[in-house]
Amino acid sequence: MSYDTGFMGLVTGRLARILFALPFGVFGAFHWMGASKMVGMVPNWVPGPAVMWIYATGAVLVMGCLCFITGKFTLWAGIALGSMLLVFALTIHLPTVMSAGGMEKQVAMLNMLKDIALAGAAYSMGGEAAL
Repeated sequence: MSYDTGFMGLVTGRLARILFALPFGVFGAFHWMGASKMVGMVPNWVPGPAVMWIYATGAVLVMGCLCFITGKFTLWAGIALGSMLLVFALTIHLPTVMSAGGMEKQVAMLNMLKDIALAGAAYSMGGEAAL
């Protein structure tokens, strides 16, 4: 059954892309507005100034938001956003899951699974919108 037109087409198409994209735009804006407060979240092994990575992350988040909302460059936005989220899941959250205990481990596991799920959604939405 295809939901290309009508109410279900709107809900599963444009509205779904907007609902998916808006939080990324907000998170990106938070990265730009509070970069100096987020410096401690960047792992020590990441090369270069930590604040640069925070601004770059914000740029990818805002770019992904704008691309999904406008329907422009959605394939590239899905690839960039999904890949960034997978890198975060594997390089930031997974090491914490492996080394921490108690509530810190649970929060890291939650964030890792969330980022993996959002990465899959970003890849899917980017691929679907590009067809």
